[in-house]
This record gives sequence, structure tokens and C-alpha cells, in this order.
Amino acid sequence: MPLCSWAESKETLHRFLQIVGKVRLAVAPRRNHWWHVPFHLTGRGLTTRPMGCAPIFSIDFDFVDHRLIVTTHEGSLESFSVPGNSVASFYDQTLSILGSLGIELVIERPEPFDLADDTPFADDFHHHHYDPMSINRFWRILAQVNLILEEFAGRFLGKTSPVHYFWHTMDLAVTRFSDRHVSHPPSADSVTREAYSREVISSGFWFGDATFPEPAFYSYTAPEPPALTSELLRPGRAEWLDRGDSHLAVYRYELARADENPRRSILEFLESAYLAGATLAGWDIGRLASPNGVTAVCPDANPS
Repeated sequence: MPLCSWAESKETLHRFLQIVGKVRLAVAPRRNHWWHVPFHLTGRGLTTRPMGCAPIFSIDFDFVDHRLIVTTHEGSLESFSVPGNSVASFYDQTLSILGSLGIELVIERPEPFDLADDTPFADDFHHHHYDPMSINRFWRILAQVNLILEEFAGRFLGKTSPVHYFWHTMDLAVTRFSDRHVSHPPSADSVTREAYSREVISSGFWFGDATFPEPAFYSYTAPEPPALTSELLRPGRAEWLDRGDSHLAVYRYELARADENPRRSILEFLESAYLAGATLAGWDIGRLASPNGVTAVCPDANPS
């Protein structure tokens, strides 16, 4: 899925996702490392999961019928068709539906986060491209990647994030944690302080951006230990990408697709990147391992 083939749709979708994401940020119960903020995969798209309090509600993107759906725990349901909307009209319809269901909230910063064009949502009429075929393919790729990341997550016994979708950066990620606290300089913002309050090795997938214009699997270790890029990545076509003050382990999506066993090659990449960071950071790799997602050893158990 080359980035250039759906760049305009991606820019519009990114802002749609941020609008709903900021609703979630406003009303979801707080969790450590901002785990209350991302979306989760469904059988038809992405969901906020239940949030709020009076009423409890959820918002779903349906990327099969291409609708935004708001449901409440009382059984109410409202939706609208997504294609054809500008960011401004999507924002207006979303707030209108929430109001009609008695959901009151305030979006503190109703504008894009960390995007080159930061036109406020209510004034953005120029982002209006939405190609249903591209968006459906985007979701179908995420659904497959989600299962691979779930399998990878199951191989680690320590603290692990859910496999979740970050709407601010449009990446699907899972993060492994050590117990070691990380001290940040006074200049660090509150988002960074909470996200990286412990040592982490994060892995995931994103569809590309201006600095790396193609889809890829990635992994990074934070804080980054010295000489990380001297560690070997597998498969051999995986690479270390210099991001200025840090490095990403990267395995390009097209290379994974071309492999005779894409799933196996992706898991091999994720494991090699994890071992590179965990080894240099001094994690107890053996103690934290959970082979095939199993922690209990029952030598007398009959698998039949």
C-alpha cells in the first residue's frame, strides 16, 4: 500500500481519527502511560471502547460500510456516512450526534496534533478526500498486523501494553516495559514523562509519513542504549534508521510481503529488535520470556 496511492485520503482520515481521539482523551478514565487514549481493532474497523459516565458510550469507525457510529449503554445508536465529509463537517456531525445523545464534553484543543497543517477542525474544509477502497485496505492490513503483534505480545511475561492504535501518529503498537524508572530533564513535556517513565521497547507498524514515505514495521528502545545499531537485525533486509537523536529498527512492509512466509519474517524481525535493545539494556530476557504465550509448566499434563 504505497503512501503516495492514498496520501490525500490518509491526511483526511488522520484528522477524523484525531477528532474522535480527542473525544476519548476528554472522557476516558485515566490509565498509566496514556493507555486510555488509543483505539482498538474491531471486526469492522476501530473503536474507542466504552467511555464516559452519563451516559456510557462508545464511538466506532466502520471501515466496511464507512460510517461513524455512536452507541450508548442505554441502547441508543446514531451514525452518519463518512465519505464526502470535510474535516469541518465531520467535526460538526460528530459533536451534533454526541449532543443529541446527551453526551456533554469539551475538547480542549480542537485542532490537529503534530501535523504540518494545524487548521482548527471547525475551519478545515480543504481536507475532504476519502477513498473507501483505500480506507478499507488500510483497516484490513491493520487487522492482520494486529494478530501478529498479539502473538508477539504473548511471548513476554513482563508488563506489556495492549496492542492498540495511536490516533495521533496513526501507528499500531505494543510496548514491553522493564521495572527501571527513567528520569527526564525538566524540559520534558508531560506526555513524554508519562509515556516513558519506565524503560521500554516498543514495536509496531505504521503506513509512512513525510520522513519515511512507505509502510513499515518498527521497533525502538527508550532510553536507547549505546551501540544499539551495532546489533544484528533479522531478516537481513531489516535495517537501522537514523532519526537524529535516536534510531528505529525498520522492516519495510513490501519486503515482508515478498517473503515466502511474511508472518514468520515479521515475528523474526520483532524478536531480533527486542533482543538487541533488551540485551544492551540488561533486561533479564530469560525470566521475562513466555514461549508460545505459556507461563505455567505442567510436565504431567496431557495435551490431548
